[in-house]
Amino acid sequence: MTVFKIGDTVETLDDTIVGTVIHINGLDITIESEDGFALTYSNLELVKVSDGIKVSNYEVAQIKSEKEIPKKKKALAVKLKERNIPKMEVDLHIHQLTTSSRGMSNHEMLNLQMDTAKRQLEFAIRKRIQKVVFIHGVGEGVLKEELKYLFGRYENVKYYDADYQKYGLGATEVYIYQNS
Repeated sequence: MTVFKIGDTVETLDDTIVGTVIHINGLDITIESEDGFALTYSNLELVKVSDGIKVSNYEVAQIKSEKEIPKKKKALAVKLKERNIPKMEVDLHIHQLTTSSRGMSNHEMLNLQMDTAKRQLEFAIRKRIQKVVFIHGVGEGVLKEELKYLFGRYENVKYYDADYQKYGLGATEVYIYQNS
C-alpha cells in the first residue's frame, strides 16, 4: 500500500485524472485535479507520480492496443439480397431495341417489344437462367398487360412485379422453374 502525503502528485487508475493531494482522511484522499476540482478517492484508486515521470491511462491504452494481436477479418458472406439479384435484365423500351422508332406505328413498336420479350424468355429457358427482369416502363400499361398474357402461356414460369426500390412500377420479374 502506497503512503501518500499532502503535496504528492498522483494519478487515478481508472481515469486520466492527474492532481495534487490536498487532504487525507484515513483511506480517503482528496486531490485537486489539474482543472481545479476537488475529488475524493480511495488510496487504492491512486498511484503516485514520481520524479516528474507521467504515464497516463491513455498512453497505457495506446501501448496495449499496439501489443494486441490483430483479429482475423471474417470473409464477407454473400448477402441474401445479392444472391437474389436477377441474373438477366431485358430492357423493352423502344429506344433500346431500335436505332429510330420514327415512322413506326404503336402496333409495330408493341410487336417489336413482344417479339424481343418472347425471344429473350426462350433464351433464358434454354440457358437455364432462373430469373429474368423485363423492364417495360410505366406508361399506359399496354406492354405490361401483353407481357402478363405472354408469361401466362408458359407452365414453368411465374411472374410478379420486380423490386420496387430498384425498378419502381416499371418492371416485371419472371421466375423460371428449371425441373419441368
